[in-house]
Amino acid sequence: MNQKVNYDVVYQDVVKQWQTQEDRPKVLMHSCCAPCSTYVLEEMVNHADVTIFYSNSNIYPREEYTRRAIVQKQFIEDFNEKTGSNVQFIEDDYRPDTFLKAVHERELKEEPEGGKRCAFCFEMRLDRVAEKAQELGFEYFGSALTLSPHKNSKLINEIGMDVQVLYNVSYLPSDFKKRGGYHRSIEMCNDYDIYRQCYCGCVFSANQWGVDLKSVKQEAKSFVERYREDHKHEKEEDN
Repeated sequence: MNQKVNYDVVYQDVVKQWQTQEDRPKVLMHSCCAPCSTYVLEEMVNHADVTIFYSNSNIYPREEYTRRAIVQKQFIEDFNEKTGSNVQFIEDDYRPDTFLKAVHERELKEEPEGGKRCAFCFEMRLDRVAEKAQELGFEYFGSALTLSPHKNSKLINEIGMDVQVLYNVSYLPSDFKKRGGYHRSIEMCNDYDIYRQCYCGCVFSANQWGVDLKSVKQEAKSFVERYREDHKHEKEEDN
């Protein structure tokens, strides 16, 4: 029980099982942002049919949430065009009040980065992706969060395996930062010119790191407005 598990090796073993199957498995992968999905998609599209599920009600403010969703969707479109892949994208409803209420009820507001608040946040999002995977008939659910060297992959995987017990869908263990995954993600962010945010996402994390949320909100708002204006013109030209 106390042995350290190499979740990247476990992932590779699952892939080997997939390769013996006649049909490619369908996997719903949670992603918090485009950077985390970069290498994950590059690795997984060789073995499975992948859909990215952007479900992140923890992100504050709303403008930053929307910016990250747009960047995530745009990256998938660019990735598909460049690689000939067919990755799909689903954006969940944004329910920040639900996250904030739960944090306050559990008295997690003052928890340090990487503490119990983060564990609850992982659980909230993994539970949601499992629920959605079952609803839509996916065979596996997982998360791109394990790409980040700032996230506790052991904890994420343990939560994922606990969550799978509640649903009729299998959790995909992973540690995507291994085998140069994280460094490859930085290269891909540069190649695709992907926006990389300066904080994890929640208001508590931002405050603890001294992030200027007013500037973040204004920059995100300007980005979203420009994006919508540009795409409004594109739609008008198409019509």
